Amino acid sequence: ENVPWIIEHFGSKWPFDMIVIDESSTFKNSQSKRFKALRKTLPFVDRLVLLTGTPSPNGLQDLWAQMFLVDHGERLGRTLTGFRQRFFDKDYFGYKFTIRDGSAPKIESLVADKIIHMSADDYLDLPDRIEIDVQVDLGPKAAAEYKEFERTSLAELDDGEEVEAMSAAVLANKLMQFSNGALYTDPNGAWSAVHSAKLDALADLVEDNSGETMLVAYNFKSDLARVKKRFPQAVILDKDQSTIDRWNMGEIEMLLAHPASAGHGLNLQSGGALCVWFGLNWSLELTQQFNARLHR
Repeated sequence: ENVPWIIEHFGSKWPFDMIVIDESSTFKNSQSKRFKALRKTLPFVDRLVLLTGTPSPNGLQDLWAQMFLVDHGERLGRTLTGFRQRFFDKDYFGYKFTIRDGSAPKIESLVADKIIHMSADDYLDLPDRIEIDVQVDLGPKAAAEYKEFERTSLAELDDGEEVEAMSAAVLANKLMQFSNGALYTDPNGAWSAVHSAKLDALADLVEDNSGETMLVAYNFKSDLARVKKRFPQAVILDKDQSTIDRWNMGEIEMLLAHPASAGHGLNLQSGGALCVWFGLNWSLELTQQFNARLHR
């Protein structure tokens, strides 16, 4: 977030001949302020190195902006539009791009001379990461209300509130809220609880893993408030280094973290071995990065 500031601060008197970017996938959007700012330094830099564990989390389109920073467009083209026209097909509306058959190997071949890949398996002796899907039964009443909301886009809650989804995208997000147990009822952040099935499931996990520390991912602020109320011992991950230190020393039973704030760069692996997703999100990158916080 400080990239635009530091580049504006130095301006044309940029003093560094080399730049190293950690978590470079955060620069995958060529329209972002951080990318546009960093691009201004390229004439003054002799070498630029990108580091990431997820170079193309949402598809090979994510490579263009990152490779442009490395080679100024030499391999994948000077513009994102040209890159898409060369390797992708777009839908009728022009918003969704699908890679053409045979294009993936071509892209990988073009960038191969600028990439070094190192696998953690070759350098770290880690135990296997075990992934367990826990199916949560909403119960007959909540399940029926969920299906009715999905069908009609209108939910009538027990406390008298009504929630209407005005588009398919809004409905998908609202259904995700419903699955977690609460629905936002107005734009100002007010919410109403609709069931406690996931809280009960989390309580079962706490009981089954007595004595184990637990890193819990939440998606919505309503999730955070409900989990904190149900588990008063839980601590919210903040920007205070002492919170991370306490977790890594095993002093926090349950650490609540949002994947967007804990997905990159934090070393939490010393504090525990159990990660629980209370609420999922739409980002593959955040999911992969958050899962790597403990298994590293």
